[in-house]
Parts: sequence; structure tokens; C-alpha cells
Amino acid sequence: MKETLRYGFILGTICIVAGGLLAGINFLTKPRIIAQAQAEEESALKEVMPEGESFEPAKKENGVIYYRVRDKEGKYIGAAFKASGKGYSSAVDTLAGMSPDGQIIAVKVLSQNETPGLGANVVEPPFTGQFAGKNIQDLEGVQAITGATISSKAVIDSVREKGKEIFELIKDEK
Repeated sequence: MKETLRYGFILGTICIVAGGLLAGINFLTKPRIIAQAQAEEESALKEVMPEGESFEPAKKENGVIYYRVRDKEGKYIGAAFKASGKGYSSAVDTLAGMSPDGQIIAVKVLSQNETPGLGANVVEPPFTGQFAGKNIQDLEGVQAITGATISSKAVIDSVREKGKEIFELIKDEK
């Protein structure tokens, strides 16, 4: 009995020390992790709206809905928005840039966990490049990837639906 208590005490002490170390490391690295995430988001926004100089978040109570994009002179040139759709094996999160008249500038896949070699190809430029210049109302001419129609459809449908919603919000913006 005495030995069981001793082992329990040793194990408890190890757990407390390990938990404390993890909490300390999390406290020290959290600002850097947040800064890195913001830098990645800024880079992705620049990719989908290359002429954008400032990205002003349009917020609602539950977070950012889209980003108002302005050029060097401060002129409104469009919006960037995040969209998410259910792919074959995971959610596929995208970021899209759209001009005020509803034309897609670019689409970038932010995260996905689709099947390597098939659904994972939605991140490649031959697929995402098809969106450029298309009207958000229909996205005609965007072809799904052979063997990855569910993943492709997730991107196409999510961008179309979220884009239509954002277009209704921005159509009167200047």
C-alpha cells in the first residue's frame, strides 16, 4: 500500500511539472503564434487581391465577414472573403478576392485534408486559376478535377454561395 502511494505521488508530481512547463511554453509562444497567423493571413489576402494595399475587416458580432480592399490611393477595389465547404474527407477552407462588380480576382485554398494525389489537387493553380475573371453569380466554366469531384465541388459551391452573400453586401460600397 505504501509503495502504491509513493508511485502515485511521483506520477502526480511528474504530471504537475509537465503541465506547468506546457502552460509556461504556451504563455511564452502565444504572441509569436498569433503574429505568425496574422502574417500568413495578410500574405493570403495579398495573393487574392494583388492590387490591395489595405484590408479593412467588416465585422459582425460573430467575427469578420469579409475584408474591404483599398488600393494605394484609398479607392475601394473589392472584397476578400473566406469560404468553407465539406469535401470528401475534410472541410476545404478558401479565401477569394472579388471586384465590386462581382468578378473573381483569385482563389486560394487555405486548408484542406483531402486525399493526396486526388482531392488535395484543389490547391494547385490549374484548378484555382480557373476562377479568375469569372462572375460570382454562376462561375461557369470552372471544371472539377477528374477523380476529385467532391473536393472540387466543395470549393466551387462554397465560393459561389459565400460570394453571392458578400456581393449583396458590397454592391453599394464605394
